[in-house]
Amino acid sequence: MENSKYRILIADDEPIERAVIGKNIRNYFGDEVEVYEAVNGREAIEVFRQKDCHIALLDISMPGIDGLEAAEEIRRSNEACSIIFLTAYDEFDFAKRAIRVRALDYLLKPSTREELIMVLEEAIHLAQQQAVVPEAKAESAQGNEEEKQEPMKNQLFADYIRGYIEAHYMEDISLQDAAEQLHYSDAYFCRFFKQNFDKNFIMYLTELRVEKAKELLEDMTINVKDISQKVGFRDSSYFTKVFKRITGVTPSEYRYGLL
Repeated sequence: MENSKYRILIADDEPIERAVIGKNIRNYFGDEVEVYEAVNGREAIEVFRQKDCHIALLDISMPGIDGLEAAEEIRRSNEACSIIFLTAYDEFDFAKRAIRVRALDYLLKPSTREELIMVLEEAIHLAQQQAVVPEAKAESAQGNEEEKQEPMKNQLFADYIRGYIEAHYMEDISLQDAAEQLHYSDAYFCRFFKQNFDKNFIMYLTELRVEKAKELLEDMTINVKDISQKVGFRDSSYFTKVFKRITGVTPSEYRYGLL
């Protein structure tokens, strides 16, 4: 994408929340982004359209038009943008509607700065690749709604998902793909994932990929570009950026440190 500025909308009716999120974004991404704010859903829709934003961070609970209604309207006008919900734990009752807008992720309040940055890095990378957020899983006549199913026991859930990610981390898997394995909605799955892993899906997957990359870097016969492909990064420069943010050094520097 030729435009180096990635436009990010923050919509939250709490001024302190907006200020903290905006500050974290500006401090980390600097001139790479432009940040706009909205105090409710109606204003979020207007600002998003006026500024042609790439990314929308939407609080679900806002007066008047809420975050989900705003997201639905935003999605109708922009198929390619990344939508990220900011939400309290008990607001996952809205899961069915959240599926329709194909959210990239759900940050549970209070989210950490690291969670916010990691999700936004992924959203910016998608914008760079002109990628469309994976299409919504069709709401078919499966009979039972995901939210009505009896939840799996936490340990069984964690073991199953851990095994799935271990088996597929080298592929282009997403939160939606993992949720589908359990026949859960994206938002319902996200709640269970956060409960069991104490971090969101993107953060867990990215950290796992970096750990696998560290193992491969011990083999001096494999070049860094090939390692990035083997652990699920299709863009080696993006892999280097993520690896350095998590470890403090580039893959090559990490390798030299092993010598």
